[in-house]
Amino acid sequence: MPRSARLDAPGAVHHLIIRGIERRKIFLNEEDYEDFLERLATLLPQTKTVCYAWSLLPNHAHLLVRTGVVPLAHVMRRLLTGYAVNFNRRHQRRGHLFQNRYKSILCQEDAYLRELVRYIHLNSVRVGLVADLEGLKGYPYCGHSALLGRKVRPWQDVGYVLGYFGQTVRQARRAYVAYVEAGAEGRREELTGGGLIRSLGGWAEAKRLRGKGSGHVMSDERILGDSGFVESVLSLVKEEYEGRYELKRRGYDLERIAGRVAELYGMEKEEVFSRGRQKQKVQARSLLCYWAVREAGISFRTLAKRLGISAPGVGYAVERGEGILRENQYELIE
Repeated sequence: MPRSARLDAPGAVHHLIIRGIERRKIFLNEEDYEDFLERLATLLPQTKTVCYAWSLLPNHAHLLVRTGVVPLAHVMRRLLTGYAVNFNRRHQRRGHLFQNRYKSILCQEDAYLRELVRYIHLNSVRVGLVADLEGLKGYPYCGHSALLGRKVRPWQDVGYVLGYFGQTVRQARRAYVAYVEAGAEGRREELTGGGLIRSLGGWAEAKRLRGKGSGHVMSDERILGDSGFVESVLSLVKEEYEGRYELKRRGYDLERIAGRVAELYGMEKEEVFSRGRQKQKVQARSLLCYWAVREAGISFRTLAKRLGISAPGVGYAVERGEGILRENQYELIE
């Protein structure tokens, strides 16, 4: 059975689950944990990926993040590949470290962010890494301690999460602790994906509602949210796919997009690909990046290689290009 495509977009919130191959440990000692955290501390700010919650367990890890200027797949590839290489070197081993693909679940923020923060941080208690909630407050390999001000993690967005619990930091932390204590009741399988099916309480409940004539029920294992959210996400994905197919059918590859940009800016196509700090060239390359990524689905890696810049650089160019497009109302297809 073919694997489902990843669902991602700038600003999307994802619950990520990373597992060791054959359930093996991916963290064997303190040096392993610190290596992983150092990579997060570098990579997340670089790519403007926001982290709200995280938990590192011996054979798997959880992250709750918001996609920034670089696609999540690129961020995760850099994180996991770099860590695996160092892990193998440290422990004199070879071969794959992680299960085939990390699990990525697109989440409905307003309905699930608080629940997911609590669920992810309580994992360390559930598996016995810390004895109780008091021990969790100072545990270094989970984001709970940062939310309480016990640890400083500049790459973890503490303020945004606490904003869900109160208007002042003190009030919010007190409410957050009470919320976590109220949720320490065991596993929460419904928070690991499945759209409305999870939200309804499983397939049995979904089938029961269908039998009662409750109308169309939309679900997808890649999405955590109610039926309307799941349907809207899948509708956007379908619209994007169809738009990219139409561009491809019309022959709009990277070269043709660059030609259109060159026409708009009154320059030669190769000038668009060449590096330079002139305002016109920067704008032209930014518009090229926006159309190539958002409209044609061309990868950051392909663009970075062709333009002679880094993948994060492509991400920033896409952001600039979006502003240029909004201001000038340019059209890709003439």
